[in-house]
Amino acid sequence: MPDEHKSGASRPADPRDAWAQLSQSERDAAYDNNTAVANSPELIAERNATSARARATLRSVLDLPYGPRKNNKIDLYPAADPDAPCLVFLHGGYWQKNSRELFAMMVEGVAAHGWSMAIPGYSLAPEVSLTEIVDEVRQALDWLAAHAPDHGVAGPVITSGWSAGGHLVAMTLDHPLVAAGLSISGVFDLAPLRDTGLNTALQLTDAEIETLSPLRLPVIDKRLDLAYGDDELPTLVLDSINLHERRSAAGAPGLLLPIAGHNHFSILAELRRPDGALVRAARGLASA
Repeated sequence: MPDEHKSGASRPADPRDAWAQLSQSERDAAYDNNTAVANSPELIAERNATSARARATLRSVLDLPYGPRKNNKIDLYPAADPDAPCLVFLHGGYWQKNSRELFAMMVEGVAAHGWSMAIPGYSLAPEVSLTEIVDEVRQALDWLAAHAPDHGVAGPVITSGWSAGGHLVAMTLDHPLVAAGLSISGVFDLAPLRDTGLNTALQLTDAEIETLSPLRLPVIDKRLDLAYGDDELPTLVLDSINLHERRSAAGAPGLLLPIAGHNHFSILAELRRPDGALVRAARGLASA
């Protein structure tokens, strides 16, 4: 039986407690969301098709370059009111797959409440290191601070991100543009990833594990809400619980948001729907 986390979230058994005794396949499985979710191919295909339609039809300013690399572009979806809040969404894919175009379907949830959205792209491993990816996201935020108002996006900025994007939210929470963050199904301790197949592309160094793992860094005293599906892999559930505990112990603000009935892929529905739990969470961050 799982222990009950003091916040009320269920704390599953952690496969990393016996990490050294696990086989390579068991370590890989501990972070393999695609295999863990049986219908992930269907969910991904639906997401991609819906995003293609959204990107083609929503009011937008697309493919704005913020840096020199091919993925250093931002898609803006301005609200009618330039001073409305803007949700920045950082995509997932373990820092080595996906692109901003595949997540345009996220716009409609907050747009229904009069918000803007910005979706930056970033370079992927192994073309670049994780250090460079984090630097690119900071560069994208710099660009938004300087240039988004020219495109009708001038309101307060809340960052959000899913999976690897959730990690990038935590890593850039200290950026001056960011009012607060919403990390969804994030990865916050990189050390175990070095023992999985994910590291073939990432090639994590000792320094990156120490300086790019939010669970190993000083707590940033800005609000960060941490959400995850209660049907997610234990490693991801526990990373969110552990980061919330660490931040709470330091007095940093933020909610832990276990989302009932959702896995790593289905949880995105809660940010797509105007009445979704993650849309409510984002709106709460703007009014906090």
